[in-house]
Amino acid sequence: MANSFGHLFRITTWGESHSGGVGVVVDGCPPRLPLTEADIQPELDRRRPGQSKITTRRMEPDTVQILSGAFNGKTLGTPICLWVKNEDARPEAYLEIRDKFRPSHADFTYFAKFGIRNWQGGGRASARETVGRVAAGAIAKKILRLRFGVEVLACVKQVQKIATDIAIETVKASDIESNIARCPDQAAAAKMIRLIERVRRAGDTVGGVITGIARGAPAGWGEPVFDKLGADLAKAMMSLPAAKAFEIGSGFAGALMTGRRHNDPFRATNKKVFTKTNFSGGIQGGISNGQTIYFNVAFKPVATVMHEQQTVDVRLQNTTLKARGRHDPCVLPRAVPMVEAMTALVLVDHALRHKAQCR
Repeated sequence: MANSFGHLFRITTWGESHSGGVGVVVDGCPPRLPLTEADIQPELDRRRPGQSKITTRRMEPDTVQILSGAFNGKTLGTPICLWVKNEDARPEAYLEIRDKFRPSHADFTYFAKFGIRNWQGGGRASARETVGRVAAGAIAKKILRLRFGVEVLACVKQVQKIATDIAIETVKASDIESNIARCPDQAAAAKMIRLIERVRRAGDTVGGVITGIARGAPAGWGEPVFDKLGADLAKAMMSLPAAKAFEIGSGFAGALMTGRRHNDPFRATNKKVFTKTNFSGGIQGGISNGQTIYFNVAFKPVATVMHEQQTVDVRLQNTTLKARGRHDPCVLPRAVPMVEAMTALVLVDHALRHKAQCR
C-alpha cells in the first residue's frame, strides 16, 4: 500500500492532522539496538510546529511514545510502533473548507480519488503526517551512525532568491541548528529570516531549496536497475509535502557541461578508491561510490495564503475562499529534519539489502 515505504527496513505511517494522533510502525529494525524515546524526541522537536517566530503557531509538544518493539531500552527485532498525540487540533478553523477546495492543496484531488476527504487540516495530506517519518528516521539515523559510520545532514540552501553555497564536506549539525532558518551561513540566514517575517506579515508564503548530505556511505549501496540509490532518494524526497523538484550531484547544471569537464577522475591511495571531483553526487550507475552523497530538493511556497482566492466547492460551483488557521509562511526550516529522515530511511534500507545479498 502507498502508506508504506522501504523493503527490509519498512515503515508505515498512520493518522491524520486533526485525529487523535499520528505515528508509524517500523518493521525490520535489527534487534539489540539501544533505543528509548530520548533517541527520537530531539528529531521531533526539530520538526514540531510552534518552535520559532517563522513557523506555524500551532503548539504541539509532539511527545513520542514507544508502544511496542523495544524492551529494557533495546529493540527486539519485532515491529516498533511509535505514537504522538495531537494536542492542539482546532478543526473549527477549517469549517469554511468543508465545502470548498483550497487552491493548490490536495483537497480536490483527494476528493476526486476517494469521493471523501478529511477537511480538518488536510488529513493525510497535511505535513503532520511527517511526524511518523521523522520518528522512524531517528531510528534509521542511529543505525547508520552506530553500525555503518554514516552521518546524515540537511540544511536550507535557498529561500526564494536568497541563496548560499553549502560546504558539503565540512558543514556541521551545530552550524545548521545555530539559527531558526537552519541555514549554516549566518549572514544569509539573517536575510532569510527577515524575508520570511515580511512575507508572513503580508499574508503570503515563500519556498526555496534544501540540500541533503550523507557522509561516510561506503561504495556498493544501491539496487540497479529500478531501485537505484539516486532513484529511491528522488522518490523519497518527492513524497514529502510541498516538494516540487529534485537534483543530485551536478543536477541540472551538469547539462551545461561537457563530458570531459563533468567526469569524476578516479584515484587510489592505500588501495582505497576515491574521485578527485564529485559531480556525480556520490552515486554512479545507481550505486554509491564511497564519496559524499549530496542533492537538492526544491519546495514550493505553502499553498495556504491569507488572501481571497478563486476556487470551486464540492458541488463544482465557482466561488471564493479566504483561508484561516495556523500555517507556516515557509516550510523549509521544519522540512530540514524531514529531508534527513527520508535520506536515512533510504540509506539504512539499502545498507541492509546490500548486506543481505553481498555480505
